[in-house]
Amino acid sequence: MFKTTFRAALAGAIVAAATGYAAAQDVTLRIHQMLPPQATIPHDVLVPWGEAVAEQSGGRIAIQHYPSMQLGGTPPELFDQARDGVVDVIWTVLGYTPGRFPKTETFELPFIMTDAVSTSEALQEFVEKNAMDEFSDVHLLAVHAHGPGLFHTKDPITKLEDLQGMKIRGGSRVINELLTKLGATPVGLPVPAVSEALSKGVIDGTTIPWEVTLPLRISELVTNHTGFAGDNGLYTQTFAIAMNKDVYESLPDDLKKVIDDNSGMKLARMAGEAMAKQDAVGEKKAEDAGNDIVTLDEAETQRFKDASDSVIEEWVAQGEGRQALLDDAKALIAKYTEQNAGNAGDAENSGKAEDADGMTSAMPAETENK
Repeated sequence: MFKTTFRAALAGAIVAAATGYAAAQDVTLRIHQMLPPQATIPHDVLVPWGEAVAEQSGGRIAIQHYPSMQLGGTPPELFDQARDGVVDVIWTVLGYTPGRFPKTETFELPFIMTDAVSTSEALQEFVEKNAMDEFSDVHLLAVHAHGPGLFHTKDPITKLEDLQGMKIRGGSRVINELLTKLGATPVGLPVPAVSEALSKGVIDGTTIPWEVTLPLRISELVTNHTGFAGDNGLYTQTFAIAMNKDVYESLPDDLKKVIDDNSGMKLARMAGEAMAKQDAVGEKKAEDAGNDIVTLDEAETQRFKDASDSVIEEWVAQGEGRQALLDDAKALIAKYTEQNAGNAGDAENSGKAEDADGMTSAMPAETENK
């Protein structure tokens, strides 16, 4: 009986020790960001990312989401909150802190982006090659861009002159400079403030991609939307998903691997795909509302490009090596845009099935979505 009792006690002690060891490895990551939980990146990226990390860690990493700045502060303070350990993970707009990310800012220059996926992948590679020093205070999980930026206004914009004197919201220093060159009056506002500013007449319109119109109800506040010919996005903004460095470094190697396996290019592409998907939804909502959606022709698009060229020239002149950064950004965007166009072609070809008689019939691309 004594031996049995001893063995039971010993087994209990071993289990308790093992349980205590496992508990010591557990971590809860608090994700803080500025938009409502139903917005694109929170809903379609941060939540799935957290679920994947929790599952792959065997439950040893827990995730808590805090949308709409619930833990305090303002959107421009998010990066420092991750740096200082106020929170564990953040998602933020890098342009909210002008001049802090001058290399990454390259991607905000007018008319160099194409689509959200290709530009996000290009940005991720660009930062890994050229700008990791700008993120040395945090553990960078990924960077990404949004889809083509365009105008959403109360009065229509069908030509460059229509912008004259309009009070237009811009989301970064570069975008505000661009608006000035185009003849508008820029008003710097973070995304959460746009709806109220429109409803109160503080601004006449805003520059945002289609996907942001959804949580902000932009299609209900304005009736005019103006974009550009071809693969010409007026601009994009850069975003970062970042983690407190000390929290990351304190993880055991196997949990670091879980974070690493869900970071970098994989996460950047995931964010770009989410943005692109919701761009289509946002545009469809404006169409259903009966709003005027204008795509400027190539000639008028070129007028906007010509008017914005000085923004690029002045940016390049501000620092040594900026032309090389711009050239690299353009080359990477072109590389991923061409690559993704090829992948889309392969996917289209794979949608063709050969029947029993050797005849090929096309499968409608819409079938998957119906």
